[in-house]
Amino acid sequence: MALDFLAGCAGGAAGVLVGHPFDTVKVRLQVQSVSNPKYRGTIHCFQSIIKQESALGLYKGIGSPMMGLTFINAFVFGVQGNALRYLDNDTPLNQFLAGASAGAIQCVICCPMELAKTRMQLQGTGEYKSKSKTYKNSLDCLLKIHKKEGLRGINRGMVSTLLRETPSFGFYFLTYDYLTRYLSCEISDSYIIPKLLFAGGMSGIVSWLSTYPIDVIKSRLQADGVGGVNNYNGIIDCVQKSYQVEGWRVFTRGLTSTLLRAFPVNAATFATVTLFLMYMRSENNINECESGPAIQQANSM
Repeated sequence: MALDFLAGCAGGAAGVLVGHPFDTVKVRLQVQSVSNPKYRGTIHCFQSIIKQESALGLYKGIGSPMMGLTFINAFVFGVQGNALRYLDNDTPLNQFLAGASAGAIQCVICCPMELAKTRMQLQGTGEYKSKSKTYKNSLDCLLKIHKKEGLRGINRGMVSTLLRETPSFGFYFLTYDYLTRYLSCEISDSYIIPKLLFAGGMSGIVSWLSTYPIDVIKSRLQADGVGGVNNYNGIIDCVQKSYQVEGWRVFTRGLTSTLLRAFPVNAATFATVTLFLMYMRSENNINECESGPAIQQANSM
């Protein structure tokens, strides 16, 4: 369990550093006004942020995920690894169930973290400009939301987060397990690193594609009220109003930047976690497991 925790921390930090700029672009595109859009697409959004806010603008709100991922990845990889060992049968269904359980549990931390990240990423932009609601950092953001709205405020979007994370993490770990087996990722393989990077990257893409429309709704609910006006009464209301105004394409808003981010982020995360667990195994354990899928060897600790 301790090694699962440490591996998750290392993988999470690597993933955040690689992927946060793409996440900033995703959120900006997801919540911009359809009647007066500020960005024409993913590339234009990247260019505009760098031009107007410098490259550091792409890392707005990074404090929240960087702090939260220490715990989130500990939960995700710790719960997934232990759930898989508890199920005692490494089948595709159990891989999905173990991943889904990990995704559900980490929502307790993920939801407030993403709320702060979203508010920070939108702060001072377009319709979200507001002198009276300026956050110094992610912690200050959560404290101010809690002071004004209480626990319910900092858990805004919890149901949509749960609906997104539970199945997506199931597909996440299932895809990674399948690909590492298919690619025969073994410790002795000289190409193990590119294979792990490919498996991790594809796992991230499959995971996001499985629940992306829910992520759009979650972002809109968490951004709602920033300008002082609440537009949505809940998930169903948000879905209906978003569809009525923008059509079905609204549920794919920001998908390009998300998928561009998903591959490198999850490639870095999964490869770091797997290699870390392999490295930390004792020499005797390595000798006992010289063949077989890398992820299976890592989870067998």
